[in-house]
Amino acid sequence: MKAFIQYVGSELGLSRPGEDYPNICSGTDRYVMYKAGPVLAVSHGMGIPSTSIMLHELLKLLYHARCSGVAIIRIGTSGGIGLEPGSVVITQQAVDACFKPEFEQMVLGKRVVRSPVLDAQLAQELLQSSKDLKEFPTVLGNTMCTSDFYEGQGRLDGALCSYTDKEKQEYLRAAHAAGVRNIEMESTVLGAMCNACGIPAAVVCVTLLDRLQGDQVSSPHEVLVEYQQRPQKLVTHFIKKRLGMA
Repeated sequence: MKAFIQYVGSELGLSRPGEDYPNICSGTDRYVMYKAGPVLAVSHGMGIPSTSIMLHELLKLLYHARCSGVAIIRIGTSGGIGLEPGSVVITQQAVDACFKPEFEQMVLGKRVVRSPVLDAQLAQELLQSSKDLKEFPTVLGNTMCTSDFYEGQGRLDGALCSYTDKEKQEYLRAAHAAGVRNIEMESTVLGAMCNACGIPAAVVCVTLLDRLQGDQVSSPHEVLVEYQQRPQKLVTHFIKKRLGMA
């Protein structure tokens, strides 16, 4: 997050030589938070629970700070389905592991289902920003959000595996047929919470591998570093356009 906010600050002309960006949330180890001009960058852990905690506290902060015109964009990594490694996916619809656009949560012992709606206009603006850059392949597609990294995503290399390689391939092909182009673990809670609060949200993730071809990331470290910078570049270009600077 610090590297991202330094990049944003530089691109927006806000950074001064030798300037450091302090961690606004240095009093907690749950996440870090940095600010450059109108951009707030916050980290979150892996999965729905840690993302939910961060969002609850971030949304309360934005409310009490009386912020307006807010948009929330998650940037990160994911596993692709039928895409070349390094491709960027802008989420059109966040879906669960059954390919349904639902976010399920237990509240007071009862099953509560919310719609993980992401902002369509925001997604289109991000897609146009990728066309402006013309630096890496970018697609608009559905993102499957799971609650587990191994069996929940059909991996064969976990401590437990209750299915065959054939069954895994059938599941991933079914996901692709349902419009899923990548898999991660946060998009449904982001969409559900932001939609419930009336805040436009988007998800922009780079794919580190094609899950139809395997479970292990095989690209060299320097290649992975460049891949992970792609969502940052895209979103920063979008921010510059929103601010009339591009």
